[in-house]
Amino acid sequence: MSDGTAVRLEPHEIALLGEGPRAAVTVAVVDLYLRGLVAADLPGTIRADAVDDASAQEQPAPLAVAVRACLRKPAAPKDLVKDPAVRLAVALMRIPLAEAGLLRYPLLGPTRAARRHVRGLRQDHPLPASRHGLTDGERLLLVALHGEAALRLLVPRFALRAGLVRRAEVGGRSLLKNSPPGRGGGGGAHHYCGAGGGGCGGGGS
Repeated sequence: MSDGTAVRLEPHEIALLGEGPRAAVTVAVVDLYLRGLVAADLPGTIRADAVDDASAQEQPAPLAVAVRACLRKPAAPKDLVKDPAVRLAVALMRIPLAEAGLLRYPLLGPTRAARRHVRGLRQDHPLPASRHGLTDGERLLLVALHGEAALRLLVPRFALRAGLVRRAEVGGRSLLKNSPPGRGGGGGAHHYCGAGGGGCGGGGS
């Protein structure tokens, strides 16, 4: 299967094809958060949650398992991407994608068919006006496709506290300077990829 036809893709795989390893790790973190397996810790870090009831759920993808194993101590998202176990999980993700013609050798960047498919998915799944009523699988897909914009809409407080998004300077520096004291400035669905197709829970707060 070298033309990318009928490849079943998970949201973290779509993120890898669209924006690279950090985006795939971000989707894995959000997957773990939605399952209640990780939480924000000190500002800009994530930790594994003390309660692990994963045995009662569908098991996360291997990338998410590797990410959670790195969170026995709080870690920043940028450090998760550098962890050897996470890097290995990303490398293993790439093998079937390359075999399906979605990543090209030797540098393993996305092929033309992969880029076209991701663009098509973005068009078919625009950001909604509200996060309400979405399934976890739909949230993960939107994060995979729309990155920071989806994080700010779907899991805003977690994303900010965990360091998955940058703190926005709303209104610019001059407005921040004049702000009152104490005010700040600021699973998984399957999708089929056809060659002709178009950054470590809770429901989003």
